[in-house]
Amino acid sequence: MKNAQAKRYNHALKSAGISEHPVALLDLDAFDSNVIALRERAGGVPIRIASKSLRVRKALERALDEPGFRGVLCFTLAEALWLASHGLKDLVVAYPQTDAEAISRWAASEQACEAVTLMVDTEEQLDLIDRIAPGHPALKVALELDAAYYPSGNIRIGAARSPLSRPEQVAALAAEVHRRRNFILDGLMGYESQIASVPDGGFSPKALIARKLRQASAAELAERRAETVELVRELGELRFVNAGGTGSVESAVQEPAITEIAAGSGLFAPALFDSYRAFRPAPALYLGFPVVRRPDERTVTILGGGWTASGPAGKDRLPRIEHPKKLRYLSMEGAGEVQTPLTGPSAHRIAIGETVWLRHSKAGEPAERVNKVAVYSKGKIIEQWPTYRGEGKAFL
Repeated sequence: MKNAQAKRYNHALKSAGISEHPVALLDLDAFDSNVIALRERAGGVPIRIASKSLRVRKALERALDEPGFRGVLCFTLAEALWLASHGLKDLVVAYPQTDAEAISRWAASEQACEAVTLMVDTEEQLDLIDRIAPGHPALKVALELDAAYYPSGNIRIGAARSPLSRPEQVAALAAEVHRRRNFILDGLMGYESQIASVPDGGFSPKALIARKLRQASAAELAERRAETVELVRELGELRFVNAGGTGSVESAVQEPAITEIAAGSGLFAPALFDSYRAFRPAPALYLGFPVVRRPDERTVTILGGGWTASGPAGKDRLPRIEHPKKLRYLSMEGAGEVQTPLTGPSAHRIAIGETVWLRHSKAGEPAERVNKVAVYSKGKIIEQWPTYRGEGKAFL
């Protein structure tokens, strides 16, 4: 973030009378440019928006209003039911659910039965639904293929998700779903986190290895996924075959079996995306924290700031300091929950009460910390959009 950009944001917030901190600011012009860029990368393949990467309903609806975007990939059934109550349709829940209250509401609502599809990867999950809602109407489910990469033996590279790694395993569960008259097999999903979520920019040994692994994994997965889809379609039609993520759009759209791409983080463009080689979305979501103390001439302290990202602990999970430049975390303290000391050559020029701007490493997680985002466009704050939390909803 350049000085002029920080000044524009600070002036816009002041003019709008927004003084509370921390503040989340969504640059709508950057968001809209990311919508266009993501659509272009998809090359005509529909994009299903991963809601966990936004967690701001109005941002989700804005993207869905654009050509090329169709449906939502939700992270809980309760979230999908809530979005359905606001008129959203084609809601696929990406994770199996055990929430009895949500399952009961899903089964009892004709609207929800039509709008919502639930992911399963074992017969046990189907049995659970039958026990919670005996005699339920036909419910739509989708199967998840384990899309991780197994270069040899039991070495897994990628997220530990579905137990269904082989095409015949997916086909066997598909046959079981077809056998049960109270379930409808609606689609198939496979999330290749080892391709979509691994930065590969630069020329470090780590980046070079990441690129080779991504290439090898994409080739292996394309073959395995095509075989899976062929076997499952022998049993019945699939409405969708979902794949990808913001980081793997280019490879996923090359697979003929794919009918849609899942993506969401690329709309907010978190800090982890600064290290990707194939694309560079415009940073759209910023977090402002106030300077509240000065331990010494080379150190200032912001209130809070320790919003570390999920995943394996490391420096890349810390928020990135965007402005003022030439600030860094103290090695012995890092980013703290209640206070974060920052040091560097520019520290002595920062006054108490000024704002330090950070970017989170991941896209949707800051929404769990704030009730709203200030929406900035063309030099001013035009709206404030509530997050899920701000609408009184907690889905995790």
